[in-house]
Amino acid sequence: MGRKIPQDKRFIADLRILDIAEEGKGVAKQDDLVMFIEHAVPGDLVDVELLRKKKSFAEGRLVAIKEPSEHRVEPFCPHFGTCGGCKWQHMEYKAQLLFKQQYVENALRRIGKVDTSSMEKILPSQKTDYYRNKLEFTFSNKRWLTSVDQEVAPEQMNALGFHVPGRFDKILDIDHCFLQQDPSNVIRNAVRDFAIAHKISFYDLRAHEGALRNLIIRTSSTGEVMLIVVFAYPSQEQIDALMGFIHEKFPSLVSLLYIVNEKRNDTIFDQEIITFKGRNYIYEEMEGLKFKVGPKSFYQTNSAQAYELYKIIREFAELSGDELVYDLYTGAGTIANFVAGSAREVVGVEYVPTAIEDAKVNSQINGIGNTKFYAGDMKDVLTADFVAQHGRPDVVITDPPRAGMHADVVNRILEMEAVKVVYVSCNAATQARDLEILQQKYDVLRIKPVDMFPHTQHVENVALLKLKA
Repeated sequence: MGRKIPQDKRFIADLRILDIAEEGKGVAKQDDLVMFIEHAVPGDLVDVELLRKKKSFAEGRLVAIKEPSEHRVEPFCPHFGTCGGCKWQHMEYKAQLLFKQQYVENALRRIGKVDTSSMEKILPSQKTDYYRNKLEFTFSNKRWLTSVDQEVAPEQMNALGFHVPGRFDKILDIDHCFLQQDPSNVIRNAVRDFAIAHKISFYDLRAHEGALRNLIIRTSSTGEVMLIVVFAYPSQEQIDALMGFIHEKFPSLVSLLYIVNEKRNDTIFDQEIITFKGRNYIYEEMEGLKFKVGPKSFYQTNSAQAYELYKIIREFAELSGDELVYDLYTGAGTIANFVAGSAREVVGVEYVPTAIEDAKVNSQINGIGNTKFYAGDMKDVLTADFVAQHGRPDVVITDPPRAGMHADVVNRILEMEAVKVVYVSCNAATQARDLEILQQKYDVLRIKPVDMFPHTQHVENVALLKLKA
């Protein structure tokens, strides 16, 4: 909890915004006080009201823009500022790329002590809207009311959309989202309207009651669409009515599934998936390879940019066809299968057993016979015995979660002494932490950021390490 700010010290005029933070807030500084200002863009000259103050920083509200930054643009989505997504939408795309590049470079230098002098320019996303292949929406009987909303009757409080930041029980009703291509918006609005018209109850996130809970839409570059309706406490009649309507309204859906989830959390990985119509998977395609994507499968959510990312990984690995490759945190084996044609053998390891099953299937459907996949906690699987059994890798590709690699895994990579390590990361800070340790035996030769998520602070980074002579 921040300290209360005296009334006479709350207002600051003519404050220049110097930088932008990960959460999308502008950063300013006065004397030794760092301030984070919602919706401010680097270069803005603004008036600010401070809302709360902590020991080393304060948070404030934008009162007026005296001089707009050259990087400031008009947000194209009417939900900007209320919805929790696309927090950089008020900043031109070329500036977003600039600040993402700076963030990666600063993290690697400051935390990892990495020489970034040869760092390459960030790869922009081919598309800056409608680029996601998966979105999850939430049903709620507690719609978030915006300033333009008039007094709303209780029966008009149902919403299907996204969580409002800081309010787990409030959902912003979305009419059009610019993140996923049609038929995503058409499907979502039709499902919401049908449920309201037929009085199918929306979920109460506090009381944990109601029939409809979540809606998950997956699209693919092949044009196939999967729809998953997650119910909470429905009657079978309600399930049949809604699913029957969807099938009739959208007969081109390749995969129409539903789940009944009565748990207190929204995760579906431990839930039974019921196929109402069609297949229980869709196909993605990349460079002639097909990838089977099920309701629980992980697949990069920007399909076009995932292809660009994987090409960079393959280029960094510089495979000749004779190498043994370890693909750590392999997920559904997309990278492993993508590079398998250029390697002697690829060994993939992943924590989630269902993902490993997907990886094996993806090898089978593409006729790839030089991959092996193993499930288990990375630090427990990647042991000295495992390396002795499968051979010391020539190349290690590692793509860990945001937390980075466990210290035991980093140490095992040092012990294996692969000639090259290609480290892919969605968190430059934890990547930098790991790189500092790996530099005991490796030189960082190439660094290439990749923008997978325009209008957000998120950025992927690929680093090539080579064993020191």
